[in-house]
Amino acid sequence: MSKRSGIYSAEDSKPSKKPARDKSSDNKRGGNSRGNNDRGSNNRGNNERGNKRAGQEWIYGIHSVQTLLKTAADRVSEIWVQKNRSDQRLSKACDLAEAQGIGLQWVTKDVLDGIAPGNHQGIAALARPGQVKDEKFLQSLLEDLQQTPLLLVLDGVTDPHNLGACLRSADAAGVQAVIAPKDRSVGITATVQKVACGAAETVPYIVVTNLARTLRQLQEQGLWLVGTSGDADDTVYQADLSGPTALVMGAEGSGLRRLTREACDMLVKLPMAGSVESLNVSVASGVCLFEAVRQRQQQK
Repeated sequence: MSKRSGIYSAEDSKPSKKPARDKSSDNKRGGNSRGNNDRGSNNRGNNERGNKRAGQEWIYGIHSVQTLLKTAADRVSEIWVQKNRSDQRLSKACDLAEAQGIGLQWVTKDVLDGIAPGNHQGIAALARPGQVKDEKFLQSLLEDLQQTPLLLVLDGVTDPHNLGACLRSADAAGVQAVIAPKDRSVGITATVQKVACGAAETVPYIVVTNLARTLRQLQEQGLWLVGTSGDADDTVYQADLSGPTALVMGAEGSGLRRLTREACDMLVKLPMAGSVESLNVSVASGVCLFEAVRQRQQQK
């Protein structure tokens, strides 16, 4: 990968400028000592729409709730926990909530089923949505970054399960940000946060109004844009991903849009040895990201 002028280059990865736990018996986790915090199944009608406060959302699943409590506990107003459920991981999440002074509401499984569209694992948190990150945040992030950038760009990913899985892979690979267009993208939903297993709180998700313009700006700042396409000549294993890189993934089926494809410096593909023509976008993202991780570790 040749040197690109801007904030970053393949040889120089640094930017040009540095920049009371409540122990009362009302919250006891036993079977019958929950006082006014016990909500029975007859309240199932008060589902997500009825119990949702203005400007708040339900986040469910043990990993998602734990990560939220560790990173942004001030956003959480209350937590609902399934009563009569014995689970060590669930107990740790409850301990963390109580240490943050957040009230626990003990409810039946039916009540949690009514507010969580998926596997809630016995816990749901009512919280304010996180702040939406935009182009200005991206610029600031790149200016302050003191390691070789690895970004993930998702063009047209509209399935929440795919986005959640992409965020999870991005977190595991050390990606500094995931970028998506404002239109033709799913955004951060409760399902995304559940599938991401906490990564939706740890990996910045940046929404941009004009993806093609943002890609040009990334190039101006020294990043190489590596897009994926089934008809590319080179495989991802032949590409140099060790320098400042933004990996650009298209939607499953339609792939990269024309302007996005034209903005890329190079296109790569995954070698397919079987009868299927392509992989799920979240699986393909994971493969490509960890090839970049492999190359970077070899340089150390």
